[in-house]
Amino acid sequence: MKKIARIALIAGMITSLMPACSGNGGLTTSGLDPAKFDTLINEKPVKLYTLNNDNGMEVCITNFGGRIVSLCVPDKNGNSIDVVLGFDNIHQYADSVNSPSDFGAAIGRYANRINQGKLVVGDKKIQLPQNNFGHCLHGGFSGWQYQVYDAVQPNDTTLELTIVSPDGDNNFPGTVTAKVTYTAKYNNTLDIQYEATTDKETVINMTNHAYFNLTGDMSHAGTNMVLYINADNFTPSDSTFMTTGEIRPVYGTPMDFTKRHALYETIGDTTFTQIKYGRGYDHNWCLNTYKNGKGDDTRVAATLYAPNTGISMDMFTTEPGVQVYSGNFLDGTIKGKHGIAYPQRSAVCLESQKYPDSPNKKQFASPYLKPGEKYTSHTAYRFTVK
Repeated sequence: MKKIARIALIAGMITSLMPACSGNGGLTTSGLDPAKFDTLINEKPVKLYTLNNDNGMEVCITNFGGRIVSLCVPDKNGNSIDVVLGFDNIHQYADSVNSPSDFGAAIGRYANRINQGKLVVGDKKIQLPQNNFGHCLHGGFSGWQYQVYDAVQPNDTTLELTIVSPDGDNNFPGTVTAKVTYTAKYNNTLDIQYEATTDKETVINMTNHAYFNLTGDMSHAGTNMVLYINADNFTPSDSTFMTTGEIRPVYGTPMDFTKRHALYETIGDTTFTQIKYGRGYDHNWCLNTYKNGKGDDTRVAATLYAPNTGISMDMFTTEPGVQVYSGNFLDGTIKGKHGIAYPQRSAVCLESQKYPDSPNKKQFASPYLKPGEKYTSHTAYRFTVK
């Protein structure tokens, strides 16, 4: 899910942007120069961290926004393929005016949209920033994707990122301490564990916003990728991308991915109002893997597959929903890694989440977190070759 309208970061957020010396360090498998990520943002050190396993997986992550910068896995011929969109330097990530993106970010406090930015906590009415069609999207103008996480890398396969979000951050109540742990597992699974605590009641809904293209060619649309979603229902949205509160069955509509098929087969069906509103897919599916208030992360929630490379990605999560965004607002104006211009629909996002606007729709799973409680969430992306 991509921001349609972007506004510059809060004035003064980036107080210093100081390039480091290039040094003699080598490039990553994905071709990144770690020196291009060494800097200070808001007086905090920023770096590029690399995770590796013994089966050809490499994951490069910057602690600016907790962003996955590259993710390399073997294709059917044994070639290493970078399967996510992103930039090859910290300057583009930090420039929300000329290169706005949520590429690969660890989103918080609240992923997706809150209607008109209105939130009620206890008996207090709160007005959040309105940064997307009048709604609050991804935590506001300076959500966690534009903040620096504290990073600890205990070993070659794991990165721990922590952020302390103060009371009143983008008008959200409570001081929240949140942690995101990335692990490159032996079976080529990128495992993501989220946790958070608060000193005042608040709302929490964390996710990752990686843009996946498994075809190996990010210069073209990825609509030949095949998608499966383990969901019998979805939450329809209005023309401002806000959920209506309904839960509808997918059967007989272009929203039905219970039988896997290529995106191009249904993504252009604008006779279906939801496709017309979303300009493609930008919707939340209600996962069958979530029952009775608990998600089963041993069952596949969604699968994305590229026939030409043979790369298949299974998604697992404890969350009730997944937002599928098909890169509808990419338009070739943003140049990413290696100078590649990303065209429309050049990637697919699979964002685990509470349903959008869950604070205001009591029929949806609650995102509220109170002092003494601990928010936990788990999502994993497992890569195999067919």
